Amino acid sequence: MRTFLVLLALLAAGAGGAWYYAGTLPGPKVEILEPTKGVGQSGQMTVEVTTPRELLQQLDVWLEQNGERKATLFSLSDSASAAQLTSLPDRVRITRTLGKQDIPELQAGSARIVVNAAGPVFFGLRTASAAADHEFEVHLTPPQIAVQSVHHFINQGGSEVVVYRTAPGVKSGVRVGDKEYPGFPASSAGIAGASPDLHVAFFALLWDQDSATPINLFARDDYGNESRASFDYRVIPKRFRQSRIPLDDRFLAKVVPAILQNTADFKVQDPADLLASFLAINRDLRRQNNATITELARHSAPQVLWKDTFKQLANTAVEAGFADQRSYIYRDQSVDQQTHLGFDLASISNAPVLASNAGSAVFAGWLGIYGNCVIVDHGMGLQSLYAHLSSIGVKVGQPIAAGQELGRTGATGMAGGDHLHFTMLLNGNAVTPVDWWSKQWIQDRIIRKFREADIVAAAGSN
Repeated sequence: MRTFLVLLALLAAGAGGAWYYAGTLPGPKVEILEPTKGVGQSGQMTVEVTTPRELLQQLDVWLEQNGERKATLFSLSDSASAAQLTSLPDRVRITRTLGKQDIPELQAGSARIVVNAAGPVFFGLRTASAAADHEFEVHLTPPQIAVQSVHHFINQGGSEVVVYRTAPGVKSGVRVGDKEYPGFPASSAGIAGASPDLHVAFFALLWDQDSATPINLFARDDYGNESRASFDYRVIPKRFRQSRIPLDDRFLAKVVPAILQNTADFKVQDPADLLASFLAINRDLRRQNNATITELARHSAPQVLWKDTFKQLANTAVEAGFADQRSYIYRDQSVDQQTHLGFDLASISNAPVLASNAGSAVFAGWLGIYGNCVIVDHGMGLQSLYAHLSSIGVKVGQPIAAGQELGRTGATGMAGGDHLHFTMLLNGNAVTPVDWWSKQWIQDRIIRKFREADIVAAAGSN
């Protein structure tokens, strides 16, 4: 009996010690990963708690300003929370947008995120809690932006440039409808003595955008605060040609197998059905190729690489123009419609294809409907494309001089005969080359604005 009482006392002491020890164990670990610098009109919150989701008993996240609780950001007990909870093997992650747009009560100045969490410890014997807080700044003043240049005339399907002022380091440029064209420091455009706040942006009104499409300057900081500014411009509407492209079995047998053979990642339902395969190529592969072209704009140099007027390939006849509206006719039936976004230039077979201006090769290879293709970057989002080549004579990354041979004309890709398909690209969007081929246009629309900015910069430094 005495031994039993001693054993019982030892067990009680052990249980009491375990209970005391459980009370000393730390609770879930809380980390507030975002925001790092601050928030504005928009922002991001990320909180991680190291405990499995099924063991988490309490998790509350809220926002404080000036000692007051402004808003609940997340609560485990609220199934309608705007935050997203993600379960990981040993932790949970809570994310949500955080800014003035989401929390109207948010004011400029200091703010604090506070987190309280609780979960079981020591085999569930006790519940332990943990807390964390993180202070950050709320910025709600948008960057200022103002136009510097005057007299902006833009052809529908064509390009323009604007010179403006905004704070250095913010994202800025021109928004045309739903398209954004980035701005760059004016010094990158060769404007000598330009102050850090002086910027330039090339932009376009695309062939399929209405002449009434709104065009504005914008400046947006890292906190999502954005300002806009209007500037004077005049749109010159253009009408584009309608054309009919006859298809026959001989043409289909020439282009379809060759394109499929050289484009291994593009599959059609039945390669033997030449018409159906052609339509898939003309629609779906065309979209994929144009997406590749758009992606290449991300690799454009941040400074102007070209000089003077761009050159049309010498001694060539224009077989098709920019933004021709094409109907494809097979056995007297219209089977497809597409827009031809370039110029078809023909001279002799295997004619040397010369770079229209200086730059750097960002693509040199097979590109679906374009066949063998070279794309030259001229900086600040401006690029030129040379397609249907029989051979390619340059490599990606190679500096390109104006007039340098890029390859030879051919009939690769979706080409009926030997010619060069040429177009200009601005931020990945096709624009008419006619503007860039014109010395007068270059002088009036670009050089004049840069020269005027030079004068202003020089006057400001005196």
